[in-house]
Amino acid sequence: MKRMRYATQILNTMSGEEIKEYREQKLRSQLKYCYSNSEFYRRKFREAGAYPEDIKSFEIFRRLPVFMDKNTERQSQAESMERLGHPFGLHLCCSTDEILITGTTSGTTGIPTFTYTLSRQDVDNIAGLASYMFEYGGISPGDRVLFCYALGIYATTPLLWAIRHLGALPIDVDVRAGSSLILQYARLTRPHAACLTPSLAEYLIDKSAGVIGMSVGDFRFGALFTVGEIGIGIPEVKKKIEDAYGCRVYDFIGPIGDTLAVSCDSDEYHGMHCFTPDFDMYPDDIIDPETREPLEIKDGVIGEAVYTSLQRRACPMVRFASGDIVQVFTSECPSCGFRGSRVKVIGRSDDMLIVKGVNIYPAVIKNIIAGFVPEVTGEMRIVLEQAPPRVVPPLKIKVEYGGGVREGDLAALGERLKEALHSGARVTPDIIWCPPGSLEKSLAKTPLFEKKY
Repeated sequence: MKRMRYATQILNTMSGEEIKEYREQKLRSQLKYCYSNSEFYRRKFREAGAYPEDIKSFEIFRRLPVFMDKNTERQSQAESMERLGHPFGLHLCCSTDEILITGTTSGTTGIPTFTYTLSRQDVDNIAGLASYMFEYGGISPGDRVLFCYALGIYATTPLLWAIRHLGALPIDVDVRAGSSLILQYARLTRPHAACLTPSLAEYLIDKSAGVIGMSVGDFRFGALFTVGEIGIGIPEVKKKIEDAYGCRVYDFIGPIGDTLAVSCDSDEYHGMHCFTPDFDMYPDDIIDPETREPLEIKDGVIGEAVYTSLQRRACPMVRFASGDIVQVFTSECPSCGFRGSRVKVIGRSDDMLIVKGVNIYPAVIKNIIAGFVPEVTGEMRIVLEQAPPRVVPPLKIKVEYGGGVREGDLAALGERLKEALHSGARVTPDIIWCPPGSLEKSLAKTPLFEKKY
C-alpha cells in the first residue's frame, strides 16, 4: 500500500493547526490580490459590507455570502465581453496578455464558462501538483499515457502539461474521434497508463475485442485515471473496471479552483484524498445547498462544495459554489493513512429531484442499483416527464436486467430493488425493465436522465 502525502512537501512536516495558519495566510494574500485587480470582486466585497483586511481567519471568511456560481460566472463573462471585448469575465485578475491557456466547462448546463483560464504561473502550479498524482499512480519519465478526453478548449487540457512536466509522453486522442481510433492508438503506442472517464473505460471493455481483436487487459496498463462523473466510487463499477484492465483505477478531481484530489492505492474506495490544501480552501468550505449557509466541517458532513483559490493569478475563485454535493471525511484514511481531508461526490445540486418533499440524488440511485449486479447490468435512466426538480410520483426508472435473468424473475427482482431504493434513497419508484445493452452508453459521460418533456 502506497501512503499518500501532500504534494507540497513542507506540509507533511506540519501539524493540522500549522497547516490551517499557513492556508489562512495565503487566503488573506489572495483576497487582497483579487480586490486590487478585479472590479467583480471589489463589487462583491462591497455588497457584503466587508473588505479583505476584515478577513482575519477562515471562520470569518465563511461568513461571507457566496460570491459566484455558474450563473454569476456567465454574467461576469457576458459583461466583460460587452465592455472589454473578452469572454474571461470581470473576475479576471491579470491582463489578457498574461493568459497562457484557457479551458471551458462542458456546457451541459448552459453556455460554457472559461473557468480554466490560466496564466503561465497557474499552469506551472497545476502541472507540478498534478504530476504528483500521476507519479503516485506509477507513471515515470519516459512512459506513454493515453489521454482520452474532449480536447481543445476543455477542462482537462491543463493536465497535459502535468504529464509532460513529469517527463512522460501524452498520447492525446480526442474522445469525439470514437472508440475505434482510441483503441487503435492504444494498440499502436502501448501506453503505460490511460486517462479517461469511467463511462469510456466501461465502453472500451465491451468494444475492444470486436474492434482490434484484443481485450483491454491485453494492453497491460499500469494504471487508469478517471474523472468527470461518479463511477469508481461505486464498488461494483470499480471492481469491474479493475478486473477487466488488470490494474488500479485512480479516481480524481480536476483543478477547478486549483484543487486536486485522488483516490489512494486501495482495493476499497475511501474517497478522493485532497493533497493540495495550500492551493484551494476545498473541501473545508461546505454549504447547505438550499439555505447557502455554511455547514460545520466534521467527519461525514454532506453539502455543496465551495471553491476558493489560494494562489491563482488569472481567474481566481472566491467562494465559488460548485454545485457538487460531496461528503467530507476528516479522519485518517483507513487504508493508506493519509491525514488530510477526503471527499466522495454524492451528486450535483442541479441534478437533485424532489419526490413527495424528499430530495433525491440520481447518483445515490445508481449506486444502489449497481449493488444488484449481475442481476442487472448497472445501466439505468431516470425518466423525467416534466422539468425537474419536482417529480410527480411515482418516479420512473429504466433498468437493464442482467444477461442470465429470465423474464419470469423480473417481478420478484423488481420488488427487491424497490425495497432497497426505499430504504437507501427514500423513494419507491416504478421499475421499467430493459434488455441488456439497450440503454446506450456514452464515450464521455453517460446520462442519468431520459427527458420526455
